[in-house]
Amino acid sequence: MTLPSFKEQFAALIAAPSVSCTQAQWDQSNRPVIELLSSWLGDLGFACEVQEIEPGKFNLLASYGSGAGGLVLAGHSDTVPFDAELWQTDPLKLTEVDGRWLGLGSCDMKGFFALVIEAVQPLLSQRFQQPLLILATCDEESSMSGARALAEAGRPLGRAAVIGEPTGLRPIRLHKGIMMERIDILGQSGHSSDPSLGHSALEAMHAVMGELMQLRRDWQQQYCNPQFSVPQPTLNLGCIHGGDNPNRICGQCSLEFDLRPLPGMQPEALRAAIRQKLQPLAEQHQVKIDFAPLFPSVPPFEQGADAELVRLAERLTGHPAAAVAFATEAPYLQQLGCQTLVLGPGDIDCAHQPNEYLEMSRIEPSVRLLRELIQHYCLSPAA
Repeated sequence: MTLPSFKEQFAALIAAPSVSCTQAQWDQSNRPVIELLSSWLGDLGFACEVQEIEPGKFNLLASYGSGAGGLVLAGHSDTVPFDAELWQTDPLKLTEVDGRWLGLGSCDMKGFFALVIEAVQPLLSQRFQQPLLILATCDEESSMSGARALAEAGRPLGRAAVIGEPTGLRPIRLHKGIMMERIDILGQSGHSSDPSLGHSALEAMHAVMGELMQLRRDWQQQYCNPQFSVPQPTLNLGCIHGGDNPNRICGQCSLEFDLRPLPGMQPEALRAAIRQKLQPLAEQHQVKIDFAPLFPSVPPFEQGADAELVRLAERLTGHPAAAVAFATEAPYLQQLGCQTLVLGPGDIDCAHQPNEYLEMSRIEPSVRLLRELIQHYCLSPAA
């Protein structure tokens, strides 16, 4: 069966809606993307395994060749929501403008799968010494449930994994983690003319914020990694809601904050340090304090500088492996025993924005790089 051309595949992926979002009115199934990929890869001789992670959400693991080791080329099949009226073109139609391919997911990152298929096709007539696995996950842009499910299952994948997130074809071996947390304080409302009639949740939250800012200072003195453009961990007090009227003692207050730990900082240890600060404040202010994640945390990621994959990618791209602030599925693949790297053709500066694009000048170098990675890990005898 004749496959669609590379450009036709790229366009079909863009046209297949697959928004993932924490808001139900935006959230969509990624089934159309998974069905396209499994059809094309199946026609090429890949064994395709589709896993339903939750209703309407699927992972695809396609393998060619067998045995231990090999290479995983990974990406997520979903996109962020979009504002069509802010686009200069139809976001679900591949459009060429000034040497760029515009479309939702062209950069971040459905277009990566078309590049992978283009890279591997001329190699399929050769004998694969080790397998090639193509992984497409669901819901990376919201819960990362697809990658989490893989990590929890614990099934080994390959010797090395490359995630095609937008890095401008520069290898990335470190990124920060993400923790999004919420603190709820329940006090006692009362008439403001007599403070003894209540327990102010707002005043208790003032003390909580002071402790959080002190922890931030402590962590920023303790941890520093100059490879990051912002070398310290960050803690952002994002939004606060409490009370209802000036003449009532505030009975309830909520705070949501964002914490970005560096590699070496464990989310559960950070949460434990926060809880230790909260308990005395609850007793002092006679309030109830609940502390919980808004979403499961994404741990920080670091692949050793001396890893075979890092050195190979540095040699093939001509760029030293670096660090980025955004998070990826890399720590989950690393948990499955893969040397892991983030390396893809898009530019993060245009991701999650109207008129997302892929520079056409990146297409040929990306295909060549992917082909060289496949040849190294799959066509050469195992090291």
